Amino acid sequence: MTSILPPAIDASTARTRTVDIVVYPGFKAVEAIGPMSVFEYANLHLARSGQGRAPGYDVRIASTRLGPVRSDTLMSLEATKVLHTLALPHSAIVVGARHIEAALADGAAIVDWVAAACPRIERLASLCSGAFFLAAAGVLDGRRATTHWSVAARLQAAYPAIAVEADAIFIRDGKLWTSAGVTAGMDLALALVEEDFGRDLALEVATEMVLYLKRPGGQSQFSSYLKSERTARPTIRELQNWILDNLHQRLTTAQLAARAMMSERHFARVFQQEVGLSAQEFIEASRFERATHLLADVALPLKTVAARACFSDEAHMRRVFMKKLGIAPKIYRERFATTGLDSAA
Repeated sequence: MTSILPPAIDASTARTRTVDIVVYPGFKAVEAIGPMSVFEYANLHLARSGQGRAPGYDVRIASTRLGPVRSDTLMSLEATKVLHTLALPHSAIVVGARHIEAALADGAAIVDWVAAACPRIERLASLCSGAFFLAAAGVLDGRRATTHWSVAARLQAAYPAIAVEADAIFIRDGKLWTSAGVTAGMDLALALVEEDFGRDLALEVATEMVLYLKRPGGQSQFSSYLKSERTARPTIRELQNWILDNLHQRLTTAQLAARAMMSERHFARVFQQEVGLSAQEFIEASRFERATHLLADVALPLKTVAARACFSDEAHMRRVFMKKLGIAPKIYRERFATTGLDSAA
């Protein structure tokens, strides 16, 4: 019987990386546990690949004081390290919170630590709304960054010197890494493993954890930004609902402006301000979202999906999927369809 050995890991990458997961009262539990699990699985695979090898990651829970720190769930994590600029790790990851304003108000010590540590630390990351701690410390000024789609506009408004990219799953700008919300922290952690120990190890970890090594598309595919109730102005909200009911039509900007009783120029400005998309982008995104629901939940032929999603044809639907996700509708169905698809005529 032939044994299959795991791929060799270059000795130059085999040193242990210390990683501090920075938490505070009300932190998002899954954002701490997800990356911790990625690093633990990386250690397991490293141990299997070489007898007696030191662990790849030494992960600590760090906070402003030692002891249990309550998360946004019933779970607490035990902080075993106090944040201090004289004991910097190789990497630090600041997690997010549901109520980031309250966390920031009580987190001045974390902001000060970030500002002091950033010049000397090798790698600094934030997950989800944890980006606000980095922003408040001034370390993201002049850099690209992302956060959870629901607070991206707030981050940009509060810190205009940051180039916020609301659709990214994660962004690296030099030593600084930022990610979208919740499970995107695992995407970022996998990218760190890949940088530290190579693609083969990252792929092994992703496979065992049933994750994508490179998730297709941006976070807008998981957001509900198309919901019209998010729009403050009644005229635009009503128009959004009308668009969703009339996607089968060829909707021009002039037609929509007339329906909103505005000039085209004023309408374009107001719609973009209220929705965050141009009218034509909203129409395309609406058709795309409808198609994703059909592909995931109903076993329809692709031609039928394209028609029901109000694309001009299957090729048009394919172009939009390639632009937004980099994959074809057929591949999307294979990856995201529910088990036990319903059959439909």
